[in-house]
Amino acid sequence: MKKVIFVIAILLITLTSCTDNMKVKEWGGTAEMYLPKGQKLVNMTWKESNLWILTKPMKDTDEVETYTFYEESSLGVMEGTYIVHEVK
Repeated sequence: MKKVIFVIAILLITLTSCTDNMKVKEWGGTAEMYLPKGQKLVNMTWKESNLWILTKPMKDTDEVETYTFYEESSLGVMEGTYIVHEVK
């Protein structure tokens, strides 16, 4: 009975945290995002379950880049990764 309750609890937690932000932050895995056209990534950080992204307008001389924002946990389990793509 305890195993059934545990499985149901895990399923409920998984279903209620349905955004990519929550899945990557809480459960690990990988998510990708594309910045709006013409935006250059400056910085990104977590504020609770929200991902805050700082961008600036891309200059004509700027090259499109891809960034990997990842967690390196002390235990090495459930580490999340966000791959951010710029678009010119």
